[in-house]
Amino acid sequence: MAPILSVRDLEKTYDDGFKALKSMSLDIEEGEVFALLGPNGAGKTTLISTICGLVRPTSGSITVAGHDAITEFRAARRLIGLVPQEMPTAPFEIVGDTVALSRGLFGLAPDGELIERLLKDLTLWEKRNNPIMALSGGMKRRLLVAKALSHEPKILFLDEPTAGVDVELRHDMWRIVDELKQRGVTIILTTHYIEEAEEMADRVGVINKGELVLVDQKDELMRKLGRKLLKLHLTEPLSAVPESLSKHNLTLENEGASLTYVYDSQAERTGITTLLTELSAAGVGFHDLQTDQSSLEDIFVDLVKKG
Repeated sequence: MAPILSVRDLEKTYDDGFKALKSMSLDIEEGEVFALLGPNGAGKTTLISTICGLVRPTSGSITVAGHDAITEFRAARRLIGLVPQEMPTAPFEIVGDTVALSRGLFGLAPDGELIERLLKDLTLWEKRNNPIMALSGGMKRRLLVAKALSHEPKILFLDEPTAGVDVELRHDMWRIVDELKQRGVTIILTTHYIEEAEEMADRVGVINKGELVLVDQKDELMRKLGRKLLKLHLTEPLSAVPESLSKHNLTLENEGASLTYVYDSQAERTGITTLLTELSAAGVGFHDLQTDQSSLEDIFVDLVKKG
């Protein structure tokens, strides 16, 4: 099956010469949740804006469910919903009316039942007759989601959907994303909150300086790049790692009170058995040990540093 969204050799260079996107290619499968991670200025918002038709690419192609996003703009844009970072709606508009208007802008017939369901799902029904200016920041973010879903898009872009909102709303957003996925909506999100990608994403892409550094299944990425740590809490502090143990990847921490061993948990041999034997032979004792798996945030930071 062809991907629902395909980007090929996409580039964007602004008038001042700044190259925001560099020969970027990416396929998004129907029904998946794809998280795009990257530091500020990496090109995340430019990529989304280009796909959604808000920024014209310098070169390359974008295909949305078989429609060329440039030559068949209306057909492609009809399939896309966008939740931007900022609130562009006029403050005096009424909540229910602005969601209904968003649907009408795509030439679709009014659907009161759909609008009611969206507002109830997003805890906005009681605010439907209020002006937007009366909403809290979190409620305004929910309203942006309702507007983006009003024309029943196949693809939903969430650009930093929970930036600056409280933990409760963040968890609500996770729930909403899961429900949309169950309905078959393809979701692409950018986020600074790595736990969002770990919680929601099927695949993760890392973008830095306008280039895709890596794209992989989240679990596979964790398997391949995640470090496994074995921390040994020593019975007696050490001033240095004994020479006989220098071949192992050991780091002395906590003022010599603990040793940390980094290893690949997927390797045929982790080296732990050999290490423990040689620790005993060197007269290094420990009273406790623990293991720890690096998080997606650790992987992200490492990749950006290398970039």
